Amino acid sequence: MDSKFNIISKDKDSIKVEMINYDNTLLRPLAEEILKDDKVVESYYYIKHPDIDNPQIYVKVSTGKPQAAIKRTIKRMNKLYESLYTELQKELEKAESSAEKNEQ
Repeated sequence: MDSKFNIISKDKDSIKVEMINYDNTLLRPLAEEILKDDKVVESYYYIKHPDIDNPQIYVKVSTGKPQAAIKRTIKRMNKLYESLYTELQKELEKAESSAEKNEQ
């Protein structure tokens, strides 16, 4: 299933985006991380009916473009998850190496 965004509404300081094929696993952390941006005044996600509606995320900024705040946040989260992935890979390689030594 392909995930995509659909802009529901946008003005100079806010944006509402429908998130197609996304769920709470990503949206809750995204909305919370967007709030950490010093230019963001308000950010939340909501869904009218979980079985028939797609979730939406709303972002309002004090300065700048609201879509820029979303982009900055996704970039920060991407770096975080890449770092977590790299650290996990290192630990798994250590564990595998250790297990191989114990087998010998």
